[in-house]
Amino acid sequence: MSRTAIYTALVLRNRPSGESNSEVTLLTAEEGIIKATVFGGPKSKLRAHSAPNNSGKVWIYRDKAKEYMKLSDFDVRSWRTGLRELYERTMTAYAVAETIITSHGGGGDWGIALKLAIDTLDTLENANEELCERLFVHFLWRWAAFLGIQPNLEVCASCGRDTEKDLNGNQLWFNVREGAVFCSACMQSACTVQQLNTGSRKWLSEAGMLEPEFLHRYSMDNKSLSEVKSLTTSILTGAFGKRPMSYNI
Repeated sequence: MSRTAIYTALVLRNRPSGESNSEVTLLTAEEGIIKATVFGGPKSKLRAHSAPNNSGKVWIYRDKAKEYMKLSDFDVRSWRTGLRELYERTMTAYAVAETIITSHGGGGDWGIALKLAIDTLDTLENANEELCERLFVHFLWRWAAFLGIQPNLEVCASCGRDTEKDLNGNQLWFNVREGAVFCSACMQSACTVQQLNTGSRKWLSEAGMLEPEFLHRYSMDNKSLSEVKSLTTSILTGAFGKRPMSYNI
């Protein structure tokens, strides 16, 4: 039986390992998150090919007896060099990767997980500073749906009231502890809550599930963007049990 397997993969992380090698963390369509050693120093062709955010076909050599995996070849289909040309793009890509790693690749349906990541990174490669932040919260909102933890914004979690009737003025509140949305009448002020105004709710309902390439058509005011960022990072932080460092950038 061959010890080499071929995967469709995205490089999430590449870290030094030993004096001249590195360890890559990959999101694959076939097995989710895997880690492999890359041999060779900084001038190694394979080391350059396995830079973060590159994607394509990878060949992984496995030695099950020694629990050892090696990246033996990489046919890069997308280099995404544009992600390194703007600080905001770089940091957004890092936050996307950290989200995927912390959630263990989503725990299944890895082909969908890979598509969610690649679609976001492809759009991010040419995004301006303002769009980078919207792409980040957009990815978190879609990732929350993928994980099955996206709160329902259409119905109050307590009274069952149709919250669409509140879009003309009344506030909704996201209860961080319960991970659910409540109308003003049902929300307890003593709880840790986050406000969702009309703008943030409309953006999530209209733009939240669009493909990233269309996101430039849906802008947000600063207040709404702040609310959506607070909401999406809180949802994922609650699921992880800790706040990823990249969410504070």
